[in-house]
Amino acid sequence: MATHPAIDATLSQVGVRLRQLREKKSLSLGDLSHTTGISKSTLSRLENGQRKPSLELLLPIAAAMGVPLDEIVAAPRIVDPRMPQKAQRTGGRVIVPLSRNQGEPKAYKLTIPASESAPSTRTHPGYEWLYVLTGRLRLILGDYDLTLGPGEVAEFDTQQPHWFGSTGKGDVEILSLFGGQGERAHLRARTAHLPRQE
Repeated sequence: MATHPAIDATLSQVGVRLRQLREKKSLSLGDLSHTTGISKSTLSRLENGQRKPSLELLLPIAAAMGVPLDEIVAAPRIVDPRMPQKAQRTGGRVIVPLSRNQGEPKAYKLTIPASESAPSTRTHPGYEWLYVLTGRLRLILGDYDLTLGPGEVAEFDTQQPHWFGSTGKGDVEILSLFGGQGERAHLRARTAHLPRQE
């Protein structure tokens, strides 16, 4: 039967914990063998990781050393890696957080409706990375007016005037990573300069 990697890792530390506890209590393998009735060779193999731990072995050892079992076997902390898909709506956009971490960067999946196609640029501290999943994304960044299709990427310092949304010809779905550190923009898309505003 297959076990979880966290359980395997915990079991692999049992021998080390046993030896540390035994030496802390100034017990020899012979002392522990005499008290538990478990042979010295079995105890030695258990401490060296050559014998798989079992409750039949560990319970009498814990009792003989006067320690709770969880001092020998620390229960593994297994975290479900799946993210809850809790969609949030901001205006017409649907935002699904894709990261648990409280720090940065933050990861999101955004669905932008076709109706969100009127540019309104803004600036703020940070750095953003966009990856188009489906549809056509329009990105205005400074003097650039870009159209990105599925598989295309843009990354930019958000202190530059920017806006992104639909081209107006259908919904667009993107992945977004946003962090607080600004860097030089790197663009991978067909580009067309916007006329400068006088």
